[in-house]
Amino acid sequence: MKQINNILEHFGSTIILCIRSFYYLPTLPRQWHRLIEHCYLIGYTTFPIVAILSFFIGSVLALQAGYSLEAVAAQDFIGALVGLSLARELAPVMTSILVAGRVGSAISAELATMKVYQEVDALVTMNIPPERMLVMPRLVAVLIMMPVLTICANLIGWVGGAVIAQNVDFIQLDTRIYFDGIRNFVTFRDIVDGLIKAEIFGFCIILISCNVGLRTVGGPREIGGSVTRAVVISLILILILDYFVTNALMKI
Repeated sequence: MKQINNILEHFGSTIILCIRSFYYLPTLPRQWHRLIEHCYLIGYTTFPIVAILSFFIGSVLALQAGYSLEAVAAQDFIGALVGLSLARELAPVMTSILVAGRVGSAISAELATMKVYQEVDALVTMNIPPERMLVMPRLVAVLIMMPVLTICANLIGWVGGAVIAQNVDFIQLDTRIYFDGIRNFVTFRDIVDGLIKAEIFGFCIILISCNVGLRTVGGPREIGGSVTRAVVISLILILILDYFVTNALMKI
């Protein structure tokens, strides 16, 4: 029963934090420097690992697809398989997991440290709402950067698949045929569905990380626990939301 109460309390506090944060959205023009800083941290510093992982995921997809489709002489569909897999599922989910592990953990650690050392209480004492300065710019930044990272993941993953499809001995698929498969089977709707997923996942990751950090109580030893809790909750929520969001998008 205690666990259920904790889950409900955490859920309620997350919703309240979201509402309070967007209440201060009109103050965003006075916080451009914070928004740019968070966009840099979420987007630019995360891009290298997204690029590396996307390239090799596209490569592995092409390799596995080529091995499987060789038996039925259907290698021409490798581009379609890689393109759809990345656009609809792998690019948004993979990017979100990387953001949760790299950015979400850093945010929860920073806010938990501020909470433990009473910096958040000092802001409240000075009549500066933490939601306005610490949460809202991060939420807006992740909404801006998640589509950018996801599109980059798609493009780099497709290129990785093309490299493997052309150069592996048992595939040797012409690059033109590979990209024709992507162009013929991957629609604008497929890409948009992936971007919608990325937006939802990224928003939930940052919101949860901020909430866990700001709810940290105790001493410095609790900071590590908050970081772990934020990342674990984010990863679980990504997988749960992935099913429900995919199901909802298919019905639209």
